[in-house]
Amino acid sequence: MKLKLNIKYLTAFAILFTMEVLIAIFLKGGFIRHTFGDFLVVMMLYCLIKAFIAIDNVKLALFVLVFAYVIEFLQLADLLNFLDMKGNRLATLILGSHFSIGDLIAYTLGVISSVFIDEKTSNDT
Repeated sequence: MKLKLNIKYLTAFAILFTMEVLIAIFLKGGFIRHTFGDFLVVMMLYCLIKAFIAIDNVKLALFVLVFAYVIEFLQLADLLNFLDMKGNRLATLILGSHFSIGDLIAYTLGVISSVFIDEKTSNDT
């Protein structure tokens, strides 16, 4: 693992981040906001890390998946209430407000897709 700027992943991150912001602004509910957004967020994190660190695809995917799972399971412990941030809109957007098995499935499919796309489009970058 070494530091290395990769414009391809930085661009992918920027596109995914823009999509996430647009979803957050314009969609207040439904499949795209609650499920597809979770699918995209792990892909976005994967790209952000790959933009700056040369790391094995599978190791990174597992790290991102574990990170997403930890955040999701912290919702079971009512983390926002514990941190006294229940009314903070940004904290709620980032950390989520309720646990969902569907989110875990979306995260899993997102990291699998990240590795699959990365393997199919990679040319030793």
